Amino acid sequence: MTKLIYEKSVEGRRGVIFDDDVEFPHSLPEELLRSSQAELPEVSELDTVRHFTELSHKNFSVDGNFFPLGSCTMKYNPKITEFAAGFEGFRNLHPHSVNVSEEGIQGVLEIIYSLEKMLCVITGMDEASLQPMAGAQGELTGMLIARKYHEKKGNRKNHVIVPDTSHGTNPASASMANFRVVTVKTSSAGIMDFKDFKNKINSETAAVMLTAPNTLGIFNPEIEKIARLARKMDALLYCDGANMNALLGKVRPGRIGFDMIHINLHKTFGAPHGGGGPGSGPVCVRRKLKEFLPGPVVKKKNGSFSISDSRKGSIGYLSTFFGNFSVLVKAYAYILLSGSDGLTEVSEKAVLNANYLKETLKEFYEIPYSGRCMHEFVFSAGRQAEKGVSAVDIAKYLIEKGFHPPTVYFPLIVKEAMMIEPTETESRQTLDRFASAMKKASRLSETDPRYLKKMPLNSPVGRLDEARAAKELKVVFKK
Repeated sequence: MTKLIYEKSVEGRRGVIFDDDVEFPHSLPEELLRSSQAELPEVSELDTVRHFTELSHKNFSVDGNFFPLGSCTMKYNPKITEFAAGFEGFRNLHPHSVNVSEEGIQGVLEIIYSLEKMLCVITGMDEASLQPMAGAQGELTGMLIARKYHEKKGNRKNHVIVPDTSHGTNPASASMANFRVVTVKTSSAGIMDFKDFKNKINSETAAVMLTAPNTLGIFNPEIEKIARLARKMDALLYCDGANMNALLGKVRPGRIGFDMIHINLHKTFGAPHGGGGPGSGPVCVRRKLKEFLPGPVVKKKNGSFSISDSRKGSIGYLSTFFGNFSVLVKAYAYILLSGSDGLTEVSEKAVLNANYLKETLKEFYEIPYSGRCMHEFVFSAGRQAEKGVSAVDIAKYLIEKGFHPPTVYFPLIVKEAMMIEPTETESRQTLDRFASAMKKASRLSETDPRYLKKMPLNSPVGRLDEARAAKELKVVFKK
């Protein structure tokens, strides 16, 4: 067996030393206990603290740097919401605890009940479920609801329509719900081509999945026309709510024809994003679909709250209990702190920041679709590619300059795409520093393209082959 290398291990070095006669209680069966000592590094407490502190400094986070990752909405997470989620009554609560009863968790149930109502008001829907634990699981919830809805009506529906700019999880979610995916192309205006859509929608269409605004950062002005045609075919209109940060206080999807929507609480309401979780993707629906939502349900009667599984037509549980409760608390606190006017200001500043950056950089990069954008926009590095510099090269240069790169090569319909989303929380000074780095990258593509291809030089990890790294993942050091 290959022995692991502990670079900081020194034989005989210890941190905390216990007396030999100290016995540590355990409840493991004898057959599960180790027969020999574990090969652990021998380090002092100070060495251990410094090691993990050093690693933390190498992490890239929105708390330390600008994170303009398009489509992902990497916005600052207010620390007060973390504080709220850390209250002892929330932190130490476990749904299987024998000491927990409905009477003892009225505050918890009230948060769940109230947050559902808040999200319905924000989205213009009638009923919500907080159970989905990620945006993609929210999409799957929507597609399972669509299947259940049509089965109950006796409809024979076999496909779901998605535009070619959709998030990749849209067609994946439709496929997982056993639908065939039909793709509609994008028009020269950067929105779903209505003529192509009209040719492809028919009586076998179960649902239409749209992102509003779309991944090009454009709000489709034909949504109501699309909704009317979908209703005519008895197809449900699903809103991928990943980009709700652009619509808060301005547009309620349920009021313009959408039948259901998922919301990424980490993208819209300040909960943490990244690192694989925890996430949360609540689904809100119109009245005709509420019976299909996953349970359980919190009900309010005479001022008290109770848990019920009363949705007889439910698609069933998507996760345990009420999803990631700590994330729900953070979103609840964020909404209360912001208030109605504050949420509107969030979307206004997000759109303002995006348009400011777009106008600042438009002379340096190609704009595949002109006009004002919403909260994000897409450039093309096609002009730089002619000089031998790709979007990835520019992304690596931004790492060198202390910025997280924007999303590259998505949407797929844009050659050398760079999708930039500054969010509402960044200052003009930060945006100007980022714009300056983007401008310099463009100039270097003309004067010294080879230099760009060496980037980054001073980051903890240098130039990587990402494709190979993903295929040959190595998470430990080996001799």
